[in-house]
Amino acid sequence: MPQKLHVTSALWSEAGIKPVNEDACGIRIPEGALRNTKGIAAVVADGISGSEAGKEASSACVQGFLTDYFSTPETWSVKNSGGKVLAALNRWLYGQGHRLYQSDRALVTTFSALVIKSNSAYLFHVGDTRIYRLRANEFICLTHDHRIRLSGDKNYLGRAMGVDLHIDIDFRIDPTEVGDTYLLTTDGIHDYLEQSAIEEILNRYRDDPKVGVRTLGKAALENGSRDNVTCQILRIDRLPNQDEHEFYRHLTELPFPPPLEVGMVLDGYKILREIHASKRTQIYVALDVDSNQRVILKTPSVNFDDDPAYIEQFLQEEWAGKRIDSPNVLKVIDPHRRRQCLYYVTEYLEGQTLRSWMQDHPKPTLVEVRAIIEQISVGLRSFHRMEMIHQDLKPENILIDKNGLVKIIDFGSAKIAGIEEIATPVSNKGPLGTVNYTAPEYLQGCRGSNRSDIYSLAVIAYELLTGKLPFGDSPNLRKLQAGYHSASERNPEIPAWMDAALEKALAFSPEKRYEVLSEFLHDLSHPSAVLVRSDFVPLIDRNPVAFWRSLALLFLLINIVLSYLLTH
Repeated sequence: MPQKLHVTSALWSEAGIKPVNEDACGIRIPEGALRNTKGIAAVVADGISGSEAGKEASSACVQGFLTDYFSTPETWSVKNSGGKVLAALNRWLYGQGHRLYQSDRALVTTFSALVIKSNSAYLFHVGDTRIYRLRANEFICLTHDHRIRLSGDKNYLGRAMGVDLHIDIDFRIDPTEVGDTYLLTTDGIHDYLEQSAIEEILNRYRDDPKVGVRTLGKAALENGSRDNVTCQILRIDRLPNQDEHEFYRHLTELPFPPPLEVGMVLDGYKILREIHASKRTQIYVALDVDSNQRVILKTPSVNFDDDPAYIEQFLQEEWAGKRIDSPNVLKVIDPHRRRQCLYYVTEYLEGQTLRSWMQDHPKPTLVEVRAIIEQISVGLRSFHRMEMIHQDLKPENILIDKNGLVKIIDFGSAKIAGIEEIATPVSNKGPLGTVNYTAPEYLQGCRGSNRSDIYSLAVIAYELLTGKLPFGDSPNLRKLQAGYHSASERNPEIPAWMDAALEKALAFSPEKRYEVLSEFLHDLSHPSAVLVRSDFVPLIDRNPVAFWRSLALLFLLINIVLSYLLTH
């Protein structure tokens, strides 16, 4: 098995000369796959002195973060997971404090968290707790104190959890190295020890963190610390193995299946027929002999049995599918029998692809088109909620069953934020969609976003409504930059406001498109005066000289008429 992330850690926390310890700290080192997808988290918090609820606030933040962070979807990035957890904790602290209507019961605390995932360190910070890093002979503080100094030694805390309904959290990402030692402290430590003294103790006890944290705590107290003293050391002993041969061996633990024929039984699945074959995959209808239910088997092509990037992507497709729960996305089934070969199982659906449906319905009504787009959006939104981007939305990857239910049936090109943070020794950029439905930023070699998926969805909507592609077949950047061809000109039944919604969703620049799917869907069904483009340009703007000449002639004509009336 590939080498896992491994750390050695120790913590120390005591009240010191104070009657109550309002500090809190903790670490969680999960087992199994969670250590790979979510990492290891260490946290320290310091409840604000003078608040009776300081201890409650710091404990709630430490325990809440260490529990809730690991409960967020594995598909989410560290930044998204930690940010949402901290926002929720801050709202709870703020709400509890204001509910009590007593300033001395306000739940306020400083907070610093360190997440080690794959080969990176992710820092979340607010207040005056600190995170240091000792690397070889370099010792630096990675956080910035949110203290506002007045004069002399007078200062106050400018930012903390629970003070306001909205919280601004510092976030930072750094690469890690084996041997890196991280130190998390509260101000009862670093306010009473010089940085050089802290560094000397860390170096002296680099191989014994338990003695190191105790020595730091005692040194701060001996140096006159009048606060609680809390510190935590985390040393990186091993990073995930990036040896390509070992990585490939792990990927190929399951062999590719043999050529499957009708009547063959593979791990309890009887092959009924092949429904699709390409140079990358084969898809079969099979019968689960135990449940007597029809399922779909998707198998990899033997053309790629020595391609680790392809195998990794095939495994990722199943992994992603198991984490999406939507009526409008094909359901991936977890086999209840042990697999002998590499394949995955999905639900069986009777129906046709959207491409086939479009051929059978060349002129669908606006109501039919909206219904299809809305269902695709529901499925696509389930990807975006999980911080995934589909990247290959097209009619061939969408199925309509016999009851009119629309499902996204292929997500092999999906980009998953949480997985992208995990370093691998193989280069796997993956396909960037089908050119007719691909957003311009992909053709420019840029990263995609949820707006790239909205662009692809708008191409499908345009094609459903007009029978044509908005920028022609196999468009290049020059065609895409040339501008939008009005859908209303190709189908007069399309109202101007709907045409304007399509134009916005198909903008060349992602920043000019809709930010979220719901906005696009709303404008497809509701007239928007803001979006409708006016083709009328005033004469003064089109031709100022002609405007003033015409105005002068009009005044001359009026003068002639008035002179005639006065003389007669």
